Amino acid sequence: MFVIVPDPVGSGFVETLSQPGANATGFMMFEYNLCGKWLELLKEIAPNVTHAAILRNAGTAPGIGQFAVIQAMAPLVGIEVSSIDLRGPAQIERAIATFAQKSNGGLILTASPTGAANFNLIVTAAARYKLPAVYIQKPNVAAGGLISYGPNFDNQYRSAAAYVDRILRGEKPADLPVQAPSKYELIINLKTAKALGLTVPTSLLARADEIIE
Repeated sequence: MFVIVPDPVGSGFVETLSQPGANATGFMMFEYNLCGKWLELLKEIAPNVTHAAILRNAGTAPGIGQFAVIQAMAPLVGIEVSSIDLRGPAQIERAIATFAQKSNGGLILTASPTGAANFNLIVTAAARYKLPAVYIQKPNVAAGGLISYGPNFDNQYRSAAAYVDRILRGEKPADLPVQAPSKYELIINLKTAKALGLTVPTSLLARADEIIE
């Protein structure tokens, strides 16, 4: 069996990543270590942010795991974090509006199906309430989001195709290690930064894989 899994460890999909066993293998869509980087980027691009709302699916293993990593990083960057549980469009809009009543806030949209389905609403709300926000995917920034950092999903899908070919040629899925993303991309939207009154540091621009103007 071959699948692309968002959280193979949390879902109990594999015994170990290097030797998955159970005639199964696949590709992870993200690693939890990535999540701390989102908070670092938020502070780097918006130094005045002192508290951040983490948009997540609180009742799922990925939602719990991502928030735990961000919480651990929070004291190191000087940002207090709280959680917004992603449910439906109306609830998301209300929660962001309530959070925005305090000054010096920012958002982080974690990886989740609900977040992916509502990212346009979240990007629009972030712009309306002048909240710097960090996302995981390039399409979020192309739609007007401020900054994203996450795996190159096209690269993952190409690698998945190579695995499928190897399995069709006779290799056992259980002998193929579960693969974590090997390429991450930093995307910055300068137009959005300007609208938020932010000056993007030169050092951050130099690290960007793509700049949207």
